[in-house]
Amino acid sequence: MNRLAAVLLGISLMAGSLFAVEKKIVVEGSTTVLPIAQAAAETFMGQNKDANISVRGGGSGVGVASLIEKTCDIADSSRPIKDEELKKAAGRGVSPKAHVIAMDGIAVVVNNANGITALTKKQVKGIYTGSISDWSQVGGAAGKIVVVSRDSASGTFEAFGELALDKVKVRSDALMQASNQAVAGVVEKTPDAIGYVGLGYVTKELKAVTVDGIDCSKKTVLMKQYPYSRPLFMYTNGKPMGVAKNFIDFILSSEGQNIVEEQGFVALNK
Repeated sequence: MNRLAAVLLGISLMAGSLFAVEKKIVVEGSTTVLPIAQAAAETFMGQNKDANISVRGGGSGVGVASLIEKTCDIADSSRPIKDEELKKAAGRGVSPKAHVIAMDGIAVVVNNANGITALTKKQVKGIYTGSISDWSQVGGAAGKIVVVSRDSASGTFEAFGELALDKVKVRSDALMQASNQAVAGVVEKTPDAIGYVGLGYVTKELKAVTVDGIDCSKKTVLMKQYPYSRPLFMYTNGKPMGVAKNFIDFILSSEGQNIVEEQGFVALNK
């Protein structure tokens, strides 16, 4: 092989290597968005054999931090990015761009054995901030309320704190959990527990109560009637390109929005 041929081969291999890197992206963050991202990635990779999408949870705060540190390509978040995060991003040369990919309702859930089926916003706030501690105070059978909450890395924690608690701190004895699934698991096993989860995590093993007489459903979320409705986001560093752009475009397509619905969340185009 002559020298010119060797150089051309090296350039070709380098280009192939760069192309392969472009085809791999990392998606990280919100455990609420996680099932949407996982299901969409599986379908997308099935249709695009050269695409490699790694999806992991950790919470909205973790995802946004990873985007700022440039260790992920897409940050899943169940709440808007914070001002302090934007400042950190600017300092790192990162320009977060929001993409709303679905709608969600934060369902207030109790154990199936609990006779309570309805609460008011005032009661929910009282339970989570400490002024209400017994089910008898809200019309239920006597019993100490076991309050289950997401931890502070969670976008659902942030959204619930704003929508339901008017930014008042959660009571100090609340059981803080790292994921929607963990909250659901505690409430399922604890007769006197109350928790909150994304709509896609409500199953027959949980009872979602109405809030101010409105149930948490796809219809009430889409019509913005349910008081704890919110958008779900994917953030990229500036305008997405390559596989990241194609993946987000896929989620926003009719097929992708069908996946959103299949995972129990609310599609944007329904």
